[in-house]
Amino acid sequence: MSINRRWILPEGIEEILPDQAWQLEHLRRQLLDLFRTWGYELIIPPMVEYLDSLITGLGEDLEQQTFKTVDGMNGRTLGIRPDITPQAARIDAHRIGQEGPTRLCYAGSVLLTHPSALGGSRSPMQVGVELFGHGGVESDIEVLSLLIESLTLTGIDEVHIDLGHVALFHGLAAAAQLSAETEAQIFDCLQRKSLPDLQQLLLNSSLDERYQTWFLELLALSGEATVLDDAKRFYVNAPASIQQALGQLEQIATKIHRRFPQVSLCIDLAELRGYTYHTGCVFAAYVMGEGQAIAQGGRYDHIGEVFGRARPATGFSADMKTLLMLSNQSRGEFSRVLAPDDEDPELVEMIHNLRAKGLQVVVNLPEPVGTKECDQKIVKQNGKWKLVTND
Repeated sequence: MSINRRWILPEGIEEILPDQAWQLEHLRRQLLDLFRTWGYELIIPPMVEYLDSLITGLGEDLEQQTFKTVDGMNGRTLGIRPDITPQAARIDAHRIGQEGPTRLCYAGSVLLTHPSALGGSRSPMQVGVELFGHGGVESDIEVLSLLIESLTLTGIDEVHIDLGHVALFHGLAAAAQLSAETEAQIFDCLQRKSLPDLQQLLLNSSLDERYQTWFLELLALSGEATVLDDAKRFYVNAPASIQQALGQLEQIATKIHRRFPQVSLCIDLAELRGYTYHTGCVFAAYVMGEGQAIAQGGRYDHIGEVFGRARPATGFSADMKTLLMLSNQSRGEFSRVLAPDDEDPELVEMIHNLRAKGLQVVVNLPEPVGTKECDQKIVKQNGKWKLVTND
């Protein structure tokens, strides 16, 4: 590679320069402080783990997103984490191991083999929470509420939440005794929100007409929380798991609307995000102008089984880089002070006190550097060190 190309980074891999880096770090601290006030304990998992532990429980998609390498010490396959959720599940199962609810939070870089969206980053900075050990809708409500508060703290307005429940499709697929191929085809149509394709697929199938109607209605039942009343009437003769899932959605939607009336909440019964590992309520946050979700989460009760400790779990995650980009919050600038290179004890003490107050004090080097970047400076006037405007 020629010397004038050595600075080029791989596609989708970014570096963060000083101003934005400080803003990102400020946001990280704000979010982690918020999580702590809700009782979530911070974990810092490693960037690299054995592959079989790292991708367990979250499906083939995660394995395809994982960079792999070989451990030079024992020859085993290692993976660079594409998601922190499995690591949190392992920590809950084997490092903490307590009974009852465990609340964990994290903020760290992950690495993807391909961006999750066209032109997106392959090195997001993932932030999120996981709540293990409670299977009721109360924990779903808590996690979704914390997501909304996190977006509010970030300075993102006019948030739109899509709320669904994968047990609706799970229940219908199981009751209809779908083959793996047919289930995958119906799932694909629902994901693409393609009613014509779904109609044609069902018409060519041998599926009972009642089930055909139930699958088709998943696409039609979308909108404000009032659609749940229509859904309960429509699926009155469906398997009991369908009614149970609709009841859970109703409880969640009611409480979220009561707590956050300013948030637009949409029920989407065809929302199957993370279908291969989610087991219950799923949700995603959107804002105007962004085609992809800016945060997502839901219930994934089976992930702990592979670690020998099956525990109900729910959580959410987001990319801090995306949150910062969408934020309308003014982060402000550090006030920078230029100080002379002098060992006068009074000057040394003054510099120490200014830094203790949070000001950025830059000591001038023998050859003046960066003086224009400082909006104030320390000068000696009438035998005293004073802080003045740097003209």
